Amino acid sequence: EVKLVESGGGLVQPGGSLTLSCLASGFTFDDYTMNWVRQAPGKGLEWVSAISWNGGTTYYAEPMKGRFTISRDNAKNTVSLQMSSLKPEDTANYYCAARAGWLSQKESEYDYWGQGTQVTVSS
Repeated sequence: EVKLVESGGGLVQPGGSLTLSCLASGFTFDDYTMNWVRQAPGKGLEWVSAISWNGGTTYYAEPMKGRFTISRDNAKNTVSLQMSSLKPEDTANYYCAARAGWLSQKESEYDYWGQGTQVTVSS
């Protein structure tokens, strides 16, 4: 019954903005670190961002710093990723993932995954 459902993906022009959302259910949301992970066509998983259980601490991969902002609303069981100044290399399937406890960038340690939402950056 655990579910993570991403939404908000689509086609956007280079330099544009897009906000992704993830709705969680079936587990105690505020016990988990939340992550965004992406996978570009033909490539492996790439960790993007993470946020602590109460939203007090955020983390970003270097290519995303200054452009992406992660946030969460524990009352609504949601985590969001605001993306701006988008580049063609940001094109990927974006996944929401949950991990009990502390931060890890090892995707194999994540407990729950969503199905992903596609982001395409193209003119």
